[in-house]
Amino acid sequence: MTSASNVATPPSTVELNPGGPLRLALRPDLGGCIAGLWFGEVPVLRSTEPGSLASARLSGCYPLAPYSNRLGYRRFRWLGREYTTEANFDDNPHSVHGVAWQRVWEVQERSATAARLRYRHGGDAHWPFAFDLEQHFALDGSALELRLVFTNRAPHAQPAGLGWHPYFPKRARSRLHIELSDRWDNDASGLPVRRVAQPGGIDADIAHLEFDNCFEGWRGAARLRDEKLSLRLTSSLRTLVVFTPQTKPYYCVEPVSHVSNAIHMAEPAACGLVALEPGAVLQATMRLEVGAA
Repeated sequence: MTSASNVATPPSTVELNPGGPLRLALRPDLGGCIAGLWFGEVPVLRSTEPGSLASARLSGCYPLAPYSNRLGYRRFRWLGREYTTEANFDDNPHSVHGVAWQRVWEVQERSATAARLRYRHGGDAHWPFAFDLEQHFALDGSALELRLVFTNRAPHAQPAGLGWHPYFPKRARSRLHIELSDRWDNDASGLPVRRVAQPGGIDADIAHLEFDNCFEGWRGAARLRDEKLSLRLTSSLRTLVVFTPQTKPYYCVEPVSHVSNAIHMAEPAACGLVALEPGAVLQATMRLEVGAA
C-alpha cells in the first residue's frame, strides 16, 4: 500500500477494483462514505459514480460514530455532567447518526484491493469528546469487508457506539431474511420506547414490510435477495436497524452496536452502549458477500 501521509488534502475519490466483478468507490471528503458498490454493472448498494455524488446522505453506505441513529433531543447526561449536541438532520428534534458521516476523512493507505481512512475528532458542539476513528475497506472477487476502529482521546471515559448505514436498491423481488428476537417500537419522534418479541424474526418481501425499528438478538447472516443478486450480510455487532420505507427506492439493514438512544435508557450498557476509557479502543466489523441470483 502507498501512504498518503504527505498529501495535503484528501483526494475526492478512492476506487478499489481487484479485477473481479466487484468495484467499490469511496468519497473520503463526504463523510468517508461508500459512493457505490457494483457487481459488474449491477448496483449492490445504492450507487452513484463518485464524481457525481453530492452528499453522504445520498451515498451507498456511511459510518455511524460515536453513536447510532438518534440521540434524544440533542442532550445527554454523562458522568454527572450535562451535555448538548447540535441539529444535523433537517428539522429532526434529535441529533442523528453521530458526527463521522458529515466530516472530511484522510486517506492513510490505498491499493487496488484495500484502503484505510482516518477521521480525528477534537471535540466540538456536535460531540464534546475527542476521538480517533479509522475505517478499513477490503475488497475481493466476492465480498466487501469493513472495519471501524474507534479510540478514545478524551481524558475520561466517553460513551461510544459504532455501526454502518448501508442502503440497498429496492427491486421487484427484493426479500429479506433475518433471525432476531426482539423489536423496539418507537414514539412519534422516532425514539424507541418499548421492546417486544419479534417471533420468527423477519422473513418477507420488502414490499410487505414497513419498518423503521431497532432489533436485538440478531443471529447468523442477514440474507438479502432479489432477481439480480444474492447477498449475505454478517457483522461482529448483534443489533440491527431495519428501515423499509414504502415510498423510497431503497431499504436499509444497518449493523449497529447499541439500541437507538441507548444513552437515555435506564441501563445504557445493557442496551449496548460502551463506556470507553481513555486510550481504549472499540472495534466493529461487517462483511457483505455478493453473488448473482
